[in-house]
Amino acid sequence: MVAASLVPGAFYWAKSSRYFDGRTTVVQVSTVFGKEPDYWTLALLGTDQHAMPTEFEIIAPAELPEEYPLRQAAE
Repeated sequence: MVAASLVPGAFYWAKSSRYFDGRTTVVQVSTVFGKEPDYWTLALLGTDQHAMPTEFEIIAPAELPEEYPLRQAAE
């Protein structure tokens, strides 16, 4: 999967030899640096870091179970 096919705000299973000791993790496509695909980054969940999509191998979309809806922290 290439960065152009990522969806802003979506979660993906991914892995990188540079982050998380090469283990598979979940990342979120972030538009914090700009709405154009050239400015998208991957938010590294559980940290305050962002990485470039090219630094990760995107494995598959991370599907959220319907019985556990994603809630915002303010809810």
